[in-house]
Amino acid sequence: MFETERLRVRRLEEADAEFLCRILTDPGFVGNIGDRGVRSAEDARGYFHQRIETSYEEHGFGMSRVALKAGDVPIGITGLVDRKGLTDAPDVGFAFLAAHVGRGYGYEAGRGLIDWARDAMGFTRLLGITSRTNTASAGLLGKLGFRECGALMLPDHAEPSRLFERG
Repeated sequence: MFETERLRVRRLEEADAEFLCRILTDPGFVGNIGDRGVRSAEDARGYFHQRIETSYEEHGFGMSRVALKAGDVPIGITGLVDRKGLTDAPDVGFAFLAAHVGRGYGYEAGRGLIDWARDAMGFTRLLGITSRTNTASAGLLGKLGFRECGALMLPDHAEPSRLFERG
């Protein structure tokens, strides 16, 4: 899909199931985004087919694999999400394995994603959501040029989310 100075971002594939399992069970993902019920590579394959592959088929976008160019080491995911409750623009999503947080990869991948969303997909407006307690993601969204514009109760969420907008 796109490359940055240090990163290569491409669509997730079924062959990424082991990595997808690692990211979906990472404590940061579970604590800030939620438990997706994935416990094994087999569960991750099911998640891939039900959520990620379906998103690409229905919307032309979804979550993607973020890897270091050096060694093609997968470190996180980023992408656009067509989220229930957000009807006028896609949600920018991202998550990184704990060992790779705090090194600027989220910002680098986010800048690339914003450019790709505009240039390849034609989106001029993007949204971001975080839990009320996820200050790291809120800070990254701010650094990427999003502004907080309120709170939103999304379907299947137990509490309101912070809503951010760019564009």
